[in-house]
Amino acid sequence: MKILSFLTALILVITFTTGCEEEFEVTADYQDITVVYGLLDRNEDTTYLRINKAFLGEGDVMAMALIEDSSTYKTELSAVIYKMNGSAVEATYNFDITETWDKEPGTFYNPHQILYYAPMEIEQDRRYDLVIQVNGKEVKGSTMIVNTFSITKPGIGSDWINILYDSDAFIEWNSAKHGRRYEITMRFHFRELWEGNPDTVTRYIDWFLGTKKSKSTDGGEEMGTSYSGDAFYAWLEDEVPYEDPAMEDKVLERYSLNLEFIVAAGSEELNTYMEVNEPSSSIIQERPDYTNIENGLGIFSSRIRMTRSKKLWPETVSNIKNIDYNVLKFVY
Repeated sequence: MKILSFLTALILVITFTTGCEEEFEVTADYQDITVVYGLLDRNEDTTYLRINKAFLGEGDVMAMALIEDSSTYKTELSAVIYKMNGSAVEATYNFDITETWDKEPGTFYNPHQILYYAPMEIEQDRRYDLVIQVNGKEVKGSTMIVNTFSITKPGIGSDWINILYDSDAFIEWNSAKHGRRYEITMRFHFRELWEGNPDTVTRYIDWFLGTKKSKSTDGGEEMGTSYSGDAFYAWLEDEVPYEDPAMEDKVLERYSLNLEFIVAAGSEELNTYMEVNEPSSSIIQERPDYTNIENGLGIFSSRIRMTRSKKLWPETVSNIKNIDYNVLKFVY
């Protein structure tokens, strides 16, 4: 029965493909599709928007991607964000054009890209509405602002932190109103003395400790994650030395400074967008698209970062110093 079913399906495919004389058009008539990426960040005093257009045409798509007009609007475009308190407009922010020239080489147009920017003071417990006018159409987006929240561990009771071998430590916080996704990072600050340079250079490395998601966006939920002291010192040994041996040879000494704990909170919409675009381990690779942009594609959302900085306890400094000097070169 399985063989018969397979043969029947094969005959149908052959009949369809040989019996159809009309050519199948892969491309459709041109349609202007606006793609928007914007995050309102309460840690920043300027907001940037990426506003591009999707494209499709006959020929080599990779070659078309290198043409500026394929993805960049050359027509007049206006972008405005309104700060809303209920139905009342409290402030209006008009965006200007700027260009960046530090874009790395890649598939799409180089070497610069167009951004839209406006100085903004982001206020919590407000809704922000985005309105874009381009090519005779209106593209919209809206987001609530993720509120501030508190990191409860490490606490504020001491300026110092001691990280011990064979021991777990914890980072804890209370969730933010309008927040859903939390990314936790530990940042280690230190200084380096280089050969031929009398002044030290400040540097840091980041240890990403994972993502947590709150049960709701109401705020006040107790959340946390942990890390081990053994893993902390192993991370330093792996990440502090430069990958380039010639560069590492120029470092004479290093001096530890402080640890910074960073918890970044993103909104419900941002969390959904990232979930949809995360790599999948499922055999079903096709996923539904997600956008909260009306009459376009992309994401318009908000985030905030809360930090807690701690000096290193002398025992922690000693532990760092006692890691093979030929590897890390820490004096203190």
